[in-house]
Amino acid sequence: MFAGPFGVGLFKKAAESGLVTLNIRNIRDYTHDKHHTVDDAPYGGGAGMVMKPQPIFEAVEALKAELAAQNINEAIPVILLSPRGRKFCQQMAVELSNNAHLILICGEYEGVDERVSEHLVTDEISIGDYVLTGGELAAMVVVNAVSRLVPGFLGSAESLISESHTGGLLEYPQYTRPPVFREWAVPDVLLSGNHEQVNKWRRQQAVLHTLQRRPDLLVNADVDIKEK
Repeated sequence: MFAGPFGVGLFKKAAESGLVTLNIRNIRDYTHDKHHTVDDAPYGGGAGMVMKPQPIFEAVEALKAELAAQNINEAIPVILLSPRGRKFCQQMAVELSNNAHLILICGEYEGVDERVSEHLVTDEISIGDYVLTGGELAAMVVVNAVSRLVPGFLGSAESLISESHTGGLLEYPQYTRPPVFREWAVPDVLLSGNHEQVNKWRRQQAVLHTLQRRPDLLVNADVDIKEK
């Protein structure tokens, strides 16, 4: 599942240049029965299956042992992708990007044995208030959002300065050639060459777009008194 999204584009280039490394582990490889069983029926009854703790613990412990053998001994976040986790946002991506290594566990089935949450993971993350068939897609979202914050990933650091959710606002409208398309013209200010006015317009539009489309973001947005 991970090969497609991470085998193309900017991530592929970043991986080839050594900026980021994605290490995929199959939890079934850490089982000890001939069927490589990773799930079982829940105690107390109920629908669905629950992921067993043993393969998950051993997978994470094996990863940490490999890193320790490379003299990598810093505290590594161990994150479970789960519908009950903290909702993922840009600020969390920034926080996670400050770590040299991350371990992500993809939840499956009806859930994961609670002892994984209690004694192994350091955080739980959800990418939204809905349920997926597994945590792989959620992990891909986290990996993508965090990786693009690694210096050099985007090529230009300016790309991160004014994009959506930087400072808590949505990004301002973007236009390119032609200046008039089907009688719809690009705002004159963007063609004026006056960078001060362009920046002022962009800031104003960012605030207005956030107010119109995601007013909830303005509660914690970096705006001054006049903009409020």
